[in-house]
Amino acid sequence: MDEEQKLEEQRQSIEEFGTSVVRTERGTIHTLTIIGHIEGHQVMPPTAKTTKYEHILPLLAMIEESDEVDGLLVLLNTVGGDIEAGLGISEMIAGMTKPSVSLVLGGGHSIGVPLAVAAKTSFIAPSAAMTIHPVRLSGTVIGVSQMFHYFERTQERILQFVTEHSHMRREDFLRLMLETGELTGDVGSVIYGEEAVSLGLIDRVGGLGDALACIYQQIEERRGGKDG
Repeated sequence: MDEEQKLEEQRQSIEEFGTSVVRTERGTIHTLTIIGHIEGHQVMPPTAKTTKYEHILPLLAMIEESDEVDGLLVLLNTVGGDIEAGLGISEMIAGMTKPSVSLVLGGGHSIGVPLAVAAKTSFIAPSAAMTIHPVRLSGTVIGVSQMFHYFERTQERILQFVTEHSHMRREDFLRLMLETGELTGDVGSVIYGEEAVSLGLIDRVGGLGDALACIYQQIEERRGGKDG
């Protein structure tokens, strides 16, 4: 395959799935973008920017199994979305053995929080924001005890994932989630770059260069471990 064909394939991959593959002497990195609304079982309107879980899950499996890909870079700018889809993608990323780094750009809101912490190392841009709030369900809600129990269990799944894959304390996450004085007409909190790091939610403040340097370091360490 000549260089022109490779560039055309990469262009199509970026347009269709928001992914690209960067090959350097230090390693091959697959870049995945998670943007807009995380689409689950319900199809979003065609005017909405979405990330479709049926595209992402097999792609992550391919990256994990590929002998040509050394690491995964996840770029996030999402408003959140479907809980099941977001947690499914998060579990896939967390379960990968290959080097992985996430970078929150713009926003990593709602279910974007577990997506941001799923990689082995997480970064956030200084101006990026993250919203932490209780679980919401759209559509008709039946006001019975079983429904409220389902809400609690779903919230606990998110809480456990975030605290297991970050350095944030459970009590801090709950406090921010139930804050009543910050969001107008809503419950929850918005935190920004430095604050997300100081709370232990995100590992480091940084940009693209920092994230790339980190993943190349992970790749070198992994190769060194195999050689040893």
